[in-house]
Amino acid sequence: MVSTLTRNWVLLAVCGILDAIISAAYLVMWYTDGPVTFHSWNGTVVLLGKLAIGAGLVAIAASLWRSSSGKCWPLALHGLALAALGIILYGFTGFRISLLTISLLIVVMVVNLGILEMILAQTLGRQHRTADRWFLSLAGVASGGFALTFLALGLRWIEIGPGSHLDLFWLGAYFAFSAACLLALAMRLPGRAPSTSNGGIAVPPIGAPRLAH
Repeated sequence: MVSTLTRNWVLLAVCGILDAIISAAYLVMWYTDGPVTFHSWNGTVVLLGKLAIGAGLVAIAASLWRSSSGKCWPLALHGLALAALGIILYGFTGFRISLLTISLLIVVMVVNLGILEMILAQTLGRQHRTADRWFLSLAGVASGGFALTFLALGLRWIEIGPGSHLDLFWLGAYFAFSAACLLALAMRLPGRAPSTSNGGIAVPPIGAPRLAH
């Protein structure tokens, strides 16, 4: 699985960039109380749907393409849920979708992202990559926090006051978090050093300077 992600690090970066754009759009909509007219609001949601579909398909490709050494199923399920969210936002369904449905899709996305982070944390921990292990472990814990938050939003345990657009804020915050995690992995994976004699892979810690060749 790690080898598959390493080969497809560019796709991970693209997915992270798309998530960052989605995050920015949601946070702008939340901060400015949304576009002035319904037409512009609807157009923004449709655009977000297209971006989510694209990001989901890229994530699926990153998890399956050139995967002779193992497919990354958590990332594939993350991408599938993201693409489904994009289809809903784009309006293919033709009927009203509840906040619970959207929240459950986000929960699927964030849980699988957290599983991926925990798996990678254990893998790098076995290679004595302490900094990487802690970074990914903390990201996994944060993913659990986002999952609980969206579950609470969907079940109305967290009330959304009139005009507060709290759902937009949390959507923007989650996509910003997802973008940061995917971009960090994308920048991390290409720096892998050649395999060691015992079959392992030597990996410098996150943030460590690279040696000139």
